[in-house]
Amino acid sequence: MTNAYDELILVLDFGAQYGQLIARRIREANVYCEVLPHNTPLAEIMARQPRGIVLSGGPASVSAPGAPDCDPGLFAAGIPVLGICYGMQLMAHRLGGDVAQGQQREYGKVVVRVDDDQDLFYGLGRETPGWMSHGDLIRRPPPGFKILAHTENTPVAAMGDSTKRLYGVQFHPEVTHTSQGKQVLANFLYRICGCGGNWTTGSFIERAVAHIRAQCGEARVLCALSGGVDSSVAAALAHRAVGDRLTCIFVDHGLLRKGEAQQVIQTFRDHKGINLVHVQAEERFLARLAGVTDPEEKRKRIGHEFIRVFEEEAAQLGDVPFLVQGTVYPDVIESGSKTAAVIKSHHNVGGLPQDMGFTLVEPLRALFKDEVRQVGLELGLPEEIVYRQPFPGPGLAIRIIGAVNRERLEILREVDAIVLEEIKQAGLYHQLWQSFAILPTMRSVGVMGDDRTYAYPAVLRAVTSLDGMTADWARLPYDVLERISNRVVNEVPEVNRLVYDVTSKPPGTIEWE
Repeated sequence: MTNAYDELILVLDFGAQYGQLIARRIREANVYCEVLPHNTPLAEIMARQPRGIVLSGGPASVSAPGAPDCDPGLFAAGIPVLGICYGMQLMAHRLGGDVAQGQQREYGKVVVRVDDDQDLFYGLGRETPGWMSHGDLIRRPPPGFKILAHTENTPVAAMGDSTKRLYGVQFHPEVTHTSQGKQVLANFLYRICGCGGNWTTGSFIERAVAHIRAQCGEARVLCALSGGVDSSVAAALAHRAVGDRLTCIFVDHGLLRKGEAQQVIQTFRDHKGINLVHVQAEERFLARLAGVTDPEEKRKRIGHEFIRVFEEEAAQLGDVPFLVQGTVYPDVIESGSKTAAVIKSHHNVGGLPQDMGFTLVEPLRALFKDEVRQVGLELGLPEEIVYRQPFPGPGLAIRIIGAVNRERLEILREVDAIVLEEIKQAGLYHQLWQSFAILPTMRSVGVMGDDRTYAYPAVLRAVTSLDGMTADWARLPYDVLERISNRVVNEVPEVNRLVYDVTSKPPGTIEWE
C-alpha cells in the first residue's frame, strides 16, 4: 500500500479568498494536499512529485500588468492540472485561448449546463448548480481543448484537454453553494489524477510520529502545553513518539480564564503519565505587558516571553534542544507568508524571537482545526479537550482592548465565566466555534439603583465556523442573550452594559486583537 503522502495534490495560490478551502475539500476526499505560492518554481513542484495541481482563483485579470503567473513549464510537465476561475483563465491565456472582460459579470449561484459528462462531470447529470465570482471570461478555449460546460452568460464554464490532462472550471467547486462541487473535485482526483484516497487520520498519525522520531533522535524534548486542543494533540503525538523523554511545560502567564490553570494541570497529570511542569509566571508577563496597547506588540512580547520561560526550564532539565508547539495551518496563514498578508502575528509563529535556542517541532502545522480534532480522538484524548472551543495563546491579553493589568483581567474573567456558563447551560457550546467576552477599556454611563454609574462595557462574541478561516456571527436566542446580560451587569460591579458583536469574518476577525 502506498503512503498517503505519495498522493500529494498541490494548490497554487493566486490570492483566492477560497484558496485554503480548496485544500480542505481535497483532504475531505482523503487525498493529502498542500498550498504553495503561485510563483513556486517548476523544479520545486516536480521535486514534490504531486499527483495533480490545482490553480486557485484570484482577484486579478490575466491581461492586467503584473498579473500573478505560474511557471510557464507547468502545463507541459505531464502533471494533471485543474484551473479554478482565475486559474482556468490563466491556463487559457497561456495556451492560446481568448480571455476577455465579460459584458455581463457573474456573481452568485448559476445553472451550469454540462456539454460533456465524462471526466470532470462524470455522474453529475446535464445541469448542476455552480457558484460564480468573475468578471473576465473565456470566449474561446485553447487549441486541443473541448468545452465541457457553459452557463447563460459564460460560453466556457468548463474546458478540458483529456490527452494532456489539463482542465478548468469557471465556477468554484470548493464552496458549499456548488452543491456537486465535491464530486467535481473527486472526479479530478480519482478519475484524472489516479489517486487512491489513503489520506486518513491514522496515516497522518503514523507519519507524524515517524517524523518526530527522525527529527528528535534520542534527544529530550519540551512541549509548550496550554491545555487547548492544538497543543494537547501535539503533546499526545510527541509522547507517542518519544515517550518519557518528553516534558510538557504549562506556563501559567496569568492571562487564562477562570479556573483554567487547575483544569489543565488535573487533566494532563492524569493522562497517560505525561510529565508536566507547571510554571507560575504571571508577574513577569504582566510586567512585560505593562502599558502596551498595540495588539501586535502584545502578541510579540507574549511570544518572546514564552520562549524565554521554556529556555529557562530547559536549562534546569539539561540539554533539551527541541520544542514542540501546537501550530496549525490557520496560525501560519494569518501570520503571513509569501503570498498572504499578515492579519495578526500569532504568538507561536510571527511572535517568536529570532535568537531562540530551540529547534521547533510542529507536527500539526499543515492541519486545519477539524483535522486536529480527529487526530486527538484517534489518540484517545478526552472529548472535553478535543472539542474545547479555541482559546488564543496570548489569552485574555488580546481580549482586553488596551493596556492589560490585574484589575481588568479579573473583571474579564468574571464576565467570561458567566458567558461560558450560560452558553453551556443553553446547550449551545458545541454548536459554536467560539463564545467569549471582550473588555474594551473605555467607560460608559449607566444607572443602577437611581445612581449614575460610569463603568466598563463588555462585548459578547459568539461565532460559527468550520475551520476558523471564515466565520459568521451566531444567532443566539434572545432569552440567552438576556440572561447573560442580566447576570453580567448584576454580578460584575465594574460592568454596566453588554453589547453583542454581529460581524462576520471577513470583514472582521474572530478575536478583536
